[in-house]
Amino acid sequence: MPTSHPTGRRALARRRSGVRGAAAAVLAGAAAAVALTGCSIDFRDAVCGGGEYPVMTVGGTGSACVPDDEQPPEGYVRYPEGKVPKHVDDKWDVYWRTHMVDENGDIVDAPEVE
Repeated sequence: MPTSHPTGRRALARRRSGVRGAAAAVLAGAAAAVALTGCSIDFRDAVCGGGEYPVMTVGGTGSACVPDDEQPPEGYVRYPEGKVPKHVDDKWDVYWRTHMVDENGDIVDAPEVE
């Protein structure tokens, strides 16, 4: 008695290609959703970990990370608002390599290191 489902290698290949096609369609749809909603995955290294914020040395180009619930330690200050580095090599991380906050709180050029 013949069955209603085809058997054999060709039928198996058709079923497998259908599964692959469905998986590809799902992945393509997910990628389109991410692109259209503005979501992105950021693979850059964060300057500080979760629950921390970056601080800089007074009169130098050094930096550190401080827990969110603590004040900067002596000799460190918060970065000026709007000029806080978030990721390694981002605009502000690069900027603060050649600039610093002096003892008066002014932003000045850092001395060149030889």
